[in-house]
Amino acid sequence: MKMTGARIVIESLIKEGVEVVFGYPGGAIMNVYDELYKQDKFKHILAKHEQGAVHMADGYARATGKVGVAFVTSGPGLTNAVTGIATAYTDSIPLVVISGQVPTTAIGTDAFQEVDAVGVTRPITKHNFLVKDVKDLAFVIKEAFYLARSGRPGPVHIDIPKDVTVATTKFEYPEKIELKTYKPTYKGNKRAIKRAAEAIKKAKRPVFYIGGGSVLSGASDIIREIVKYTQIPAVETLMARGVLRHDCPYLLGMVGMHGSFAANMAMNDADLIISLGARFDDRVTGKIDEFAKNADIVHIDIDPSQIGKVVETKYPIVGDVKLVLEEMMPYLFDGIDPDRYKEWRDILNRYQELYPLKYADSDEVIKPQWVIQKTGQIVPEDAIITTDVGQHQMWAAQFYPFTYPRQLITSGGLGTMGFGFPAALGVKEGKKDKVVINFTGDGSIVMNIQETLVGYKYNLPVINIILNNNYLGMVRQWQTMFYEDRLSETDLSDVQPDFVKLAESMGGIGFRVSKKDEFEKALKEAMEAKKVAFIDVQVDRREDVLPMVPPNSPLKNMLIFKEDK
Repeated sequence: MKMTGARIVIESLIKEGVEVVFGYPGGAIMNVYDELYKQDKFKHILAKHEQGAVHMADGYARATGKVGVAFVTSGPGLTNAVTGIATAYTDSIPLVVISGQVPTTAIGTDAFQEVDAVGVTRPITKHNFLVKDVKDLAFVIKEAFYLARSGRPGPVHIDIPKDVTVATTKFEYPEKIELKTYKPTYKGNKRAIKRAAEAIKKAKRPVFYIGGGSVLSGASDIIREIVKYTQIPAVETLMARGVLRHDCPYLLGMVGMHGSFAANMAMNDADLIISLGARFDDRVTGKIDEFAKNADIVHIDIDPSQIGKVVETKYPIVGDVKLVLEEMMPYLFDGIDPDRYKEWRDILNRYQELYPLKYADSDEVIKPQWVIQKTGQIVPEDAIITTDVGQHQMWAAQFYPFTYPRQLITSGGLGTMGFGFPAALGVKEGKKDKVVINFTGDGSIVMNIQETLVGYKYNLPVINIILNNNYLGMVRQWQTMFYEDRLSETDLSDVQPDFVKLAESMGGIGFRVSKKDEFEKALKEAMEAKKVAFIDVQVDRREDVLPMVPPNSPLKNMLIFKEDK
């Protein structure tokens, strides 16, 4: 049966089992939208901005583990999507972004709404395609989904000229795909796995360093089992929060620039670091030539380019974290003595007792950390948390009681303000039975606030908790600490929207909170309202995120909370 390229796009997505596409139409992709109109196999959600559409697809992918899909048009449609694509790329999130393009005969002529889309997205995608022949289209789409979800996941971009969407060919969708030049390694080398297991058993001060790859591989259950059996202390990166339950006795908390004192000291003093799908990001290592100077490194990662990229690795293992740990567990458990690490655990537990995550609570002014803790007490344990980027993101990572992987949805690598709200809408579309909370700031929320209309139209009742300090909070903190309090363009108190009226004007519901006893009532009403909600919480303007490792400092040199602050 012959089909147009536009119809092939739709039929290919149906073959892939796609349930929802987020997007925004335009001239170059109009034929695809015309075919979209004729089908009823999957849902389309119309965003109000292409960046929002890609963030929605991203949030959907993070929460469900499925490939997120977005449609955008050529030129400004594609360039508006770039921030969303880059956000997914830095956090290894599987997306397929399909853009329209000017006809093949017009490419390179500076035609209306033309941009070199594949040139623009090449550095921020796992792979990208310009489809010039309709006969290639079905295979390209199959390849795109395969690349997006396999190996180290990531976004894949397909650029389709308008004449290709009009051209016809016989539709044959491949059942399987084999690429000679792309064969991810899933199973680790047995000899390397055995060597690493022996090194762990011989170590005196080992620490599990759990990264986002552990979430992507579905390794949480086996990591929990190994940590419980071996009693080896563990730390999590921002992207790995929830791999271990917050109340796991061997979890020291988040590691890095705003990590807990005990977690950072564990990395500093360890003699063996066992990296599980982490990439030794600069926000984790601090000053690199001072990082873990007395430790050997076991590095398990599906992406061979990450191993040895930042730190020297003595025990490299290329493979999927879950599969490698399944192979390692018999070697590791054979003869291991958890009491061997007791003295090490006692030292780290003492650090936790002396320097816990703490803040000066107050009845006179609302502390942002209190809001996050209180939210954790009120909402169901399986609620999903998204964040924007800034102080509120770090407080959420520090103080929210995460219980399972994929519970925290946040922009880690790119640090994208404006991510949290549209991502939360994508999460809610994929997880309709869950309460979805977006912790945000008064700076971040306005960046994609237009997507409130999406929540209203498609009945996606996301609750936005705005920790409103009338500042660009994290930038203000740095200006205070490192720029002699020269607050250059970070004070937002002169012009603030009325978030309550703004929410109501777009079909949502709003609450203004300035006292502690108002917050619980507002949050419970928001959950019952089943509408997009904004809870505008006036918090302590000058509260800082602590601990903090200053820039270009080793992890051990932390600024910590002091009672007499």
